[in-house]
Amino acid sequence: MRQSELFTKTLRENPADEAAINARLLIRAGFIHKLQAGVYTYLPLGLRVLTKIEHIVREEMNAIGPSEMLMPALHPKEMWEKTGRWDSFDALFRLQSKEGSHYALGATHEEVLYSLLTHYIASYNDLPVKVYQIQTKFRDEPRAKSGLLRGREFRMKDLYSFHASDRERDDYYKKVTEAYQRIFERLGLTAVETQATGGTFSDRSLEFQVLSQAGEDTVALCSKCGYAANKELKEGREETCPQCGSGFTEERAIEIGNIFPLKETFARAFGLHFKDEKGKDHVVSAGCYGFGTSRAMGTIVEIHHDEKGIIWPENVAPYQVHLIEIKNQKSKIKNVGDKIYKELTGVGKEVLYDDREAVSAGEKFADADLIGIPTRVVISEATLAQNAAEVKQRNQTNATLVPLKKLR
Repeated sequence: MRQSELFTKTLRENPADEAAINARLLIRAGFIHKLQAGVYTYLPLGLRVLTKIEHIVREEMNAIGPSEMLMPALHPKEMWEKTGRWDSFDALFRLQSKEGSHYALGATHEEVLYSLLTHYIASYNDLPVKVYQIQTKFRDEPRAKSGLLRGREFRMKDLYSFHASDRERDDYYKKVTEAYQRIFERLGLTAVETQATGGTFSDRSLEFQVLSQAGEDTVALCSKCGYAANKELKEGREETCPQCGSGFTEERAIEIGNIFPLKETFARAFGLHFKDEKGKDHVVSAGCYGFGTSRAMGTIVEIHHDEKGIIWPENVAPYQVHLIEIKNQKSKIKNVGDKIYKELTGVGKEVLYDDREAVSAGEKFADADLIGIPTRVVISEATLAQNAAEVKQRNQTNATLVPLKKLR
């Protein structure tokens, strides 16, 4: 991508109405644009990052066997009335058509999925069923803040699994846990597996929390054995670690994923049963596994940044290389930058090429630090005099001269 063709611009100052680091840096660097509280446009650079995050999530989900699908975001009121959540789900966006029909915007998809599967599950031979989607969700958050960490419109992966027994569901639960930890590793994040309550969905859940002062959750951590619990689960119940008896320390954290067994309420509401080998009816045993992909993007920025800007991990960076051409009106550089750009892209490198005219070297370097692409390659009169380019990693201080022939 030639930077001269990128319609977005970087900003020198932080947006006045954003306190969160992720929002400030992502807006300043031209990754997102705020439409209103909790609602953002993903600009070209931002969409590339989000797509890469979701690609990693998709690969790890496919590796444990579910099928991907896409469910509607517009849900009829009647489905939510069946589970009693039309009135009880506080964050539900409700709307009415011109004809008087009532709908909900998809905050979650249990109602849609359970209704769907009544057409496909009748016998134990039809189980297990494992399906997932990556979709935009809508929640009427009263406190839409913290950039991508708490939005009214956001991206999420939700996986559901349906089994003939709790034992089979719990076995799959472990597989998803392992897949989630692989995802976090590939995203450059460390997640703490945290015990928590399940709210309206379940009696219990396992949260995947990334320790950060930007987080809204408080996690009680045992430094000795690694046990962790969400504070609202620990409060009044556990003063010492239930596994080793040691004391807790408290840390702020961002919840990106959670997994939990679903209550039978949904299956009973929609009549999702199956017959066993003897023809006896049973309610399906189900699990739900959520992962906030847009929230992960915001969390990566909260964890990976410095005073100059973002420092993207290699796997999710919008481009691998930021190629910068430095020249002035008297420069003898002609087509060298174009040549290197074509060579790098020709061998499969993802390159953002800063070919902008009438932009100073200082501005280009400041933009490169703000945008945060892992490798910066600079060509100038001085480097070309040595038939080389200056190469610097975003997370390092010093640059090195690399012969042009070795840039590939």
